[in-house]
Amino acid sequence: MMGPFSNEPMTDFSLADNRRLLESALDDIKRSYGQLYPLLIGGREIIPESMKQSINPARHGETLGIVAQADRKRAAEAVDIAAAAFERWKRVDPAARARTLYKAAALLRRRKHEFSAWLVAEAGKTWVEADVDTAEAIDFLEYYGREAERLCAPQPLVRIPGEDNEWTYVPLGVGIVIPPWNFPLAIMAGMTASAVVAGNTVVLKPASATPVIAARFVRLMHEAGLPEDVIQFVPGSGGEIGDSLIDHPLTRFVSFTGSMEVGLRIVERAARLQPGQRWIKRVIAELGGKDAIVVDRDADLVAASQGIVQSAFGYAGQKCSACSRAIIHADVYDEVTERVTALTRRLTIGDPALYGTDVGPVIDRAAYNKIRQYVTAGKQQGRLLIGGGMDDGAGYFVEPTIIADVDSQATLAQDEIFGPVLACIRADDFGHALAIANDTPYGLTGSVYSNRRERLELARDLFHVGNLYFNRKCTGALVGVHPFGGFNLSGTDSKAGGPDYLIQFMQGKVVSERM
Repeated sequence: MMGPFSNEPMTDFSLADNRRLLESALDDIKRSYGQLYPLLIGGREIIPESMKQSINPARHGETLGIVAQADRKRAAEAVDIAAAAFERWKRVDPAARARTLYKAAALLRRRKHEFSAWLVAEAGKTWVEADVDTAEAIDFLEYYGREAERLCAPQPLVRIPGEDNEWTYVPLGVGIVIPPWNFPLAIMAGMTASAVVAGNTVVLKPASATPVIAARFVRLMHEAGLPEDVIQFVPGSGGEIGDSLIDHPLTRFVSFTGSMEVGLRIVERAARLQPGQRWIKRVIAELGGKDAIVVDRDADLVAASQGIVQSAFGYAGQKCSACSRAIIHADVYDEVTERVTALTRRLTIGDPALYGTDVGPVIDRAAYNKIRQYVTAGKQQGRLLIGGGMDDGAGYFVEPTIIADVDSQATLAQDEIFGPVLACIRADDFGHALAIANDTPYGLTGSVYSNRRERLELARDLFHVGNLYFNRKCTGALVGVHPFGGFNLSGTDSKAGGPDYLIQFMQGKVVSERM
């Protein structure tokens, strides 16, 4: 077994040598722009008639790759082949499956800047955000490998005379993995690797906006020794193949990260018993949030303001954990909003391929248009402090936008916008602030800035989110340190990167023998 897990260190781009490495990688990947990415089913490359371009969101005239699109027939074929491969893969020693992940982590670590460069190009991530994404992917591979070795060993039981009893975890079967575009390497890799290392086979339907990164990760897994029929790479539109993948009677579970609306629809469809189906399908879902940072009147206002800006506008607000509501005690409301506005004014907006950019583009035109609608509505629902500008001439750029004096029931304060838009809400007192924070359908992350222990302990008890942070930002969960998943309609609280995550992809089996 490998040594204790430790998180992958981030790259220090203040060092010139590190900057040159990423700049070189950004130049190198350009030679692969426009490459064709076929379906991968049972290890076979399949090039169907339907293809789709992957576009650079910072320069939407730039095509990064041409990606095959599966139809329903190919999707069904992928599930059938994954089911056949499962009969062999489930019998592979868990330690050997774990070693495949360790090898993949080593390969990814050596090619860290290459994958980060693809994250800059295809997902529009800044250097720092891309580096964090790649490091988290390495963490998931290393962590889940160790967890598989731990959980796949016989588990402790109470012993009684005259019997030999054994409890083990066994894999489930075929999993449909539907990852998001906002962490197209880390979350995609974590969702896929966790299912595979537990002994399952996977049909991977990558996010439509970021399929090139997923295709390159699948190739890396093959380089690491994973049999080519364990992961089927099946890009395609949700409307075309999503339902057929979920409905297939050989589908055993669905692992999904994305919007609440789509996730709830998956839960509903997966609950229907299909002809020939012999199990109740599991759904592991992370469905976003409407996350809040609460600022108490005696908090460190400098730190709170910095935390709000970092959480609200990192990756242009396109994180499920992003702070989209700043709920501020009335006594310090004006000072905090002024500080947050001043810090936001210093942010550099532009091409994420350039070092020093703080805020890049949003992911695509659909996101751009949706955010524009919320910005327009926000100007009517509150007072514009900064931002509101938008430019899609070259890429999909939205200025970091702050709207003050927003009512807690306004759409700006209730809907998940998934963009660089922050609603500032005035709270009468600390209890009122917590009530506002809890008053959404979501319950993913939250943060409280306060220097009073009794206030923090009150929030510990009453602030109903899966990941709660005190006196720090509400983004930036680390694998193994901050197991991640939310309450309410934020999902099934699956706690990715935690010690019970892999159990969702396995089932416990007890064998008892009278001696």
